[in-house]
Formats: sequence, C-alpha cells, structure tokens
Amino acid sequence: MSPQIVGSPAVPGAAAEADRTQIPVPTSADGEALDPATTGGSAITPATTPAITPATTPASAVVTTPATTPGTRPAGTANAAAEAAAAEAVAVAAVAVAVASTTSTTAAAVSPTSATSATSATSATSATSATSATSAAVVATVTTALPGLPQALSARARTLAGAVRRRCVDLARIESPSGDAPRLDGLAEELADGFRATGATARREPGPAGDHLVLEWEGRDESLPHLLIVGHHDTVWPAGTLADWPVTEQDGRLTGPGVVDMKGGLAILEGALAMLADLGERPHRTVRLVVVSDEEVGSPDGRRLVERQLRGAAAVLGLEPPHPDGRLKTARRGSTRVRLTVTGREAHAGNDAHDGVSAVDELVDQLVAVRGLAGQPGTELNAGRISGGSRANVIAGRAEAELGLRFSTAEAQRRTLDHLARLTALRPGARVRTEVLSSRPAWPERTGNPLLRHVRSLAAVLGQQLDGAPAGGAGDTNLPGSRGLPTLDGFGAVGAGAHARHEYIRLDQIAPRIALLAALLAVPLPRLRDRAEG
Repeated sequence: MSPQIVGSPAVPGAAAEADRTQIPVPTSADGEALDPATTGGSAITPATTPAITPATTPASAVVTTPATTPGTRPAGTANAAAEAAAAEAVAVAAVAVAVASTTSTTAAAVSPTSATSATSATSATSATSATSATSAAVVATVTTALPGLPQALSARARTLAGAVRRRCVDLARIESPSGDAPRLDGLAEELADGFRATGATARREPGPAGDHLVLEWEGRDESLPHLLIVGHHDTVWPAGTLADWPVTEQDGRLTGPGVVDMKGGLAILEGALAMLADLGERPHRTVRLVVVSDEEVGSPDGRRLVERQLRGAAAVLGLEPPHPDGRLKTARRGSTRVRLTVTGREAHAGNDAHDGVSAVDELVDQLVAVRGLAGQPGTELNAGRISGGSRANVIAGRAEAELGLRFSTAEAQRRTLDHLARLTALRPGARVRTEVLSSRPAWPERTGNPLLRHVRSLAAVLGQQLDGAPAGGAGDTNLPGSRGLPTLDGFGAVGAGAHARHEYIRLDQIAPRIALLAALLAVPLPRLRDRAEG
C-alpha cells in the first residue's frame, strides 16, 4: 500500500532553476485576477524551485498543440471568430501575468494589444488569421515571460506520473461499493492519510452508509473565496469483483473496477497537490475538497456536505472523468431515482384468487403507463430494478420498481416528478406509493463560460489542447452548476467505460492532468461572475 504520493526528487546533475521574484498580479476589488492591462494588485512570492530535468517521454505522453492553436472553437461569423480570438488572447495574457514568477521583465509586455487588433477583423479570413496570429503572439510572450515554469510543471508531472499510477492501483484494490460502510470507511482513512501528507487538514464526516471526507488546504491569500472540489470514493462494483477482474495494466491502459470512476481522479488530485508542496508552493486560495461516500446512489446524504461548502465558493471543480477525448464537462442533465411501491392483497392463487389483489400485475400496468413519460420532451426513463411477490402459488402482496430518470431541463424534471407523484392505483384494493430516493437538478450550459476559457488558456500555456462539452450523466457538480456557480467537471483521469467491465484510464494522460490541476490551483482565478450575480 502506498500511503501517500511524495514529490519527485531532483534529478542528480540537473541545473538549478533561477530564484523567482515577486511579480505584481492585477486584482479586482474582491481579489480575483483582472485583465493584465489593469494596474495594481497583490504579489505572488513562490518559493525557489528545486532543480528540474524533464524526463524523456514518448511524444504521445502529453497532449500538445501547436503554439498557433491553444484552443479550438466552432467556426462562426467573422465578428464572432474575432471576438473569440480577442477573449482567448486576454485570458491567456491574464494567465501569463498571474503565474509569472521570474526575474525576466518581459512579463510587463503581456497585454491585450493583439486581442484589440484581432477584434477589428471584418471577414472570416482575417478573423482566422487574427486568431492564429494572436494566439501565437500570446503563447510566445508567455513562454518568454515564464522561462521554466510551464516546463517545470509538465516535467515534474511526468516524473510523478508513475507514483500517481501506483496510487490509483492501490486505491482501486480497496473495494468500496456504495452502502458498504466498513469498506468505505477504510478507504476514507487511506485517502485522508494521503491528502494530509500534501498539507491538508482532514476530518471524517459520519454518514448512514459510510463516512464522507472534508479536506482543506490553506491558500496564499486566505482573504479570497475558497475553491471547492467535489469527488466520491464509492463505486458501483460489489465486493468480490476484484477476484475475477483484477486491476491490470496493458497497452498503455489501466483497467479495473473504479479506476476511472473515480479512483484515478482522486489519485491525480493528490499528485497535483503533492507536486505543489514539492515545489514549495501553496494553492493561491483556500482549497476545500468534499469526498462523499454515496455519489453512485445520488448522494442522498453527501449532498448536504457539498451544499454546506457552496456558500462563498469562487468556483467548483469536479473530479469525475472527462469525456473520452479529454474534454471537460460544462453542463449535466438532471437525474432522479424514484421507487414505486405497490401494495396488494395476498391470497391462494388457486383456491382464493378472487380474494387477492396482485401487486405485481398492478406494478406492471403502472410501468407500462409510466413508460410514456420517456416520450415527453427532455425526459429519459430507465426501469433499473423490479422485485415483488413471494412464490408462484401466492397472489403477490407487494412489488416495487426503482426508476432512473434524466432530464435536460428543470421544467422537464418538475413536470415528470409531478406526474409520478399523482399516480393512483388501477385496481380496487391496490395502493401505489411514489418515493424520491435522490434527485439532482439539471445544470444548464453557461453562455460564454469564463471558467472554461480560463482553464483552456492555462492548458495552452502548458502545451495542452483542451475544450469542454455538456455531459449526459449527472453528479455532484449538478448542484452548484444549477445555481449558477462557475462550475466545471471532468478533471479526473482520462479514459472510458465507467460502470462497465471495460472501464479504463489512459496512462499517457496522467501527467497532463496532474500539471493542469496543479496550475489551476496555483494560479489566481479571473473574475468569473458579474457583480450582479454576486
């Protein structure tokens, strides 16, 4: 068992990086980073970076993009493309100033000048040209202004990737099915030990089906609103799954129960925080992490912990896996688990059938009627589990079904749940009861999405290409997203097959994810909400 991830040691014989000096970081009144052209603000004083020698890595080990294309956008009108180029340029420039911590004076050269010129483009051709020119100029300026920092993060992440992979294996070998409190509690303590080693304070929060975890890392500026990260340590896999499906590494993939959902995400976050500690850095602002034990069943108890930490949060990040191609998740459908319970009247199926009321027959007819809800706009339904009756010669006195519903809009969710709440029995003597087991509100796509723009720009500085898209599933980020808080999910391990026997993570994407999370924690956030939004 690996109790923690330790920072990567300096490579013998490597040249020491120059000490880094204070660089002013423009801030708004609430302490968030502003446009780099704005003057004033606070200062970042990172510790001296230990010697770093980038490890030799196959070209596929890091997702990279040419300097001329730090991010991808859908094709549009000339003005839209030009405005996108301008926004991207300002965002990347802000990142450059925010993380600049070198003796080089070229940081002062970072400005939205090229973005302004890009805005004046009046044709699709000139807009495309402006986008490439602006991106190339900004990334080139960042590279000049930050000699060593992006490379340091990426190089250290590659060095640390092996330890994170081993940590993921160890975590996946601790089976933690939802509802199995002893196993979940054992994993919670293992996670707490690992995160404490990166500088966190940790506490266990008792839950009816297993303890949750609440962890906190002190930031450089404690006056700023905290950054909230949400995750979970329960899986859908029952105890004993490892006996016939062990954690295995093959062909650049790690497969096993829970590796992508979400043991890999937890290991990557631990690695990112271990790397910052190894570099003598702290997160820019306080970071709080909530790891719930019941996410796979809708977080019926864990939701209260997530909700408690939303007050005052600057933004919320989720550790669920991204889309299989690595894109982050920018919106989620709502989801609700509903249990239909039918009570009938038992009787002998041969001698006294006329005295009985079959709960099974009533449930079947109710399900046929309920299936029509799936045809309503914005609603999907899955009858996931059915049970009832006792034996073939007894009229069933009880039956139940558990339904999984997904909604694209809050209106579809309200309409469908209202319909289910009004179900009445079709047979005299039968009773139908509807019970909501868990519910997550729909998280709609946010226009503009400044948080995604910020992360995409950070990724570009690190040599990664990144974007985002809505997701079909639901998770604990539904709650903050539905309330308008700046929210992004998908910062976990890149892979596919969640809840399926082919579940896996891509080993070559561990290092890029470590570097991205470390940078996101260390760099000031831009202003993510208008004053009117709070």
